Amino acid sequence: MKNNIKITVKAAPLAQQTIPFKSQYAFSYTITISNQGEVGAQLLSRHWIIQDETGYIEEVVGEGVIGIQPHLLPGEAFEYTSGSVIKTPTGTMKGEYGMVSDTGERFNAEILEFVLSEPYTLQ
Repeated sequence: MKNNIKITVKAAPLAQQTIPFKSQYAFSYTITISNQGEVGAQLLSRHWIIQDETGYIEEVVGEGVIGIQPHLLPGEAFEYTSGSVIKTPTGTMKGEYGMVSDTGERFNAEILEFVLSEPYTLQ
């Protein structure tokens, strides 16, 4: 496959930034973006859909990730850590990265939905 970007996510609660009485639940997430395709590609933009357990949705759209637009040659990977704050102990995130290949083709790399959860809140 020419364009094959694999995205893996590890999410964790941030106890020191979580304030339940203010309905503020903080999470970190570490994303690994791997280019498993045959052509280099650059990440240009991000689009996140963040939903808490009440159904409230926040969309985040912007350029790059953590202030940069990484370029990945075939076989390369890029990892970064960021965070999100929601109003409930559990929620979900999903989205996509807007990419452009070295041949000029624009495509989206899907970020599959993952769970944000305080310890012991899910059964």
